[in-house]
Amino acid sequence: MKDTPGTRVTDDAGEVTDRVREVIARLGCSHRAFARRIVMDPSKLSRSLGGTRRFTLAEIVRIADIGGVGTGWLLGAPERPSAPPDRAPAAVPEGGRPLQIVRETVRLIAEHGFHGVRVADIAAACGTSPAAVHYHFPGRDELLEAAVRWCMDEDTERRAAGLAAAPDARGELLHLIALQTPRTEQQRRQWLVWLDLWAQAARSTAVGRLHEHYYRQWRTTVADVVRRGVGQGVFRAVDPEFAALRLTALIDGLATQVLATAPDSTGPDTMHAALLAFVDSELTAAPAG
Repeated sequence: MKDTPGTRVTDDAGEVTDRVREVIARLGCSHRAFARRIVMDPSKLSRSLGGTRRFTLAEIVRIADIGGVGTGWLLGAPERPSAPPDRAPAAVPEGGRPLQIVRETVRLIAEHGFHGVRVADIAAACGTSPAAVHYHFPGRDELLEAAVRWCMDEDTERRAAGLAAAPDARGELLHLIALQTPRTEQQRRQWLVWLDLWAQAARSTAVGRLHEHYYRQWRTTVADVVRRGVGQGVFRAVDPEFAALRLTALIDGLATQVLATAPDSTGPDTMHAALLAFVDSELTAAPAG
C-alpha cells in the first residue's frame, strides 16, 4: 500500500493534473465520486490535484480507463490516440475494468481468504489476463487496499441512505444495526472481507492504518447517532463515545460468531435480538409518565 518512488508520475508543469481535471469535468461527477470510480482514496486524489502529491502510474492507468482516453495523452502526448479503424473497441465491463477487478477480488477474498486468492484467479473471474490486473493494480497490497476501500464506500452509501430516511435517532441506530447483521450474501461477503482485514492489520502497519481509519469513521457515526438520540430524548444521558465503543465491539463479536458457527447455533436472528436488547437496556430512555 506504499507507493514506491519509481511508480510516481513526473508533473512539474502541472500538465498531467490539468488533463485529469479535464477528464473529471467531462464525466460531470464530483471529485469524491470520481475517486470512487477509479478506486482511489479521495484524500490522495485531492492532494494530487492540488499539487502536493504526484499520481502513481497505476492511478493514471485507471483514470485513462474510466475517462476513455489514452494513457499517453494523460502523460502529455499532444492529442488523444484514436483506435485503429480495423479493430473493434474492446468490450468495457460495467463501471470500467478497475471496478470489475475490485468487485471480483472482494468476492474471491470472501470465498477463499486474501492469501488463497491468486492474481490468475482474479484475471480468470474478469475474463482477462494477469497482466491486465497488474496493469491496473501492480501489487497485492494495493489490490487489497482497493477492495477494502470499495467495501467501505459501499457501506458508507448504504448507511447514509438509511440514516436520512429514519424518523429519529433510535430509528437511525436500528438501521445501522440491521446493516451490520450478516443476513444477505452481500453482508456476509463484506464481513468475511473485514475478518481478513483484521488478520492483515495485525501484521501490517499500512493495512493497520486503513483499519484504524475505517473504525474511527464507523464509531464516530454510531457516537453521532447516540448523541442525537440523547438530544432528542429517545436515549438516556449516556457518554456517546463510550456507548459507541461498547456497541461496535458487541457487533464485531457477535458477527464473528455468526460467521464462524454452524447455522443452527448463533445465527443472524440471535445476533439481531441481542443488539436490540442492548439498545433497549442500555440506551433507550424510559417513557415519560
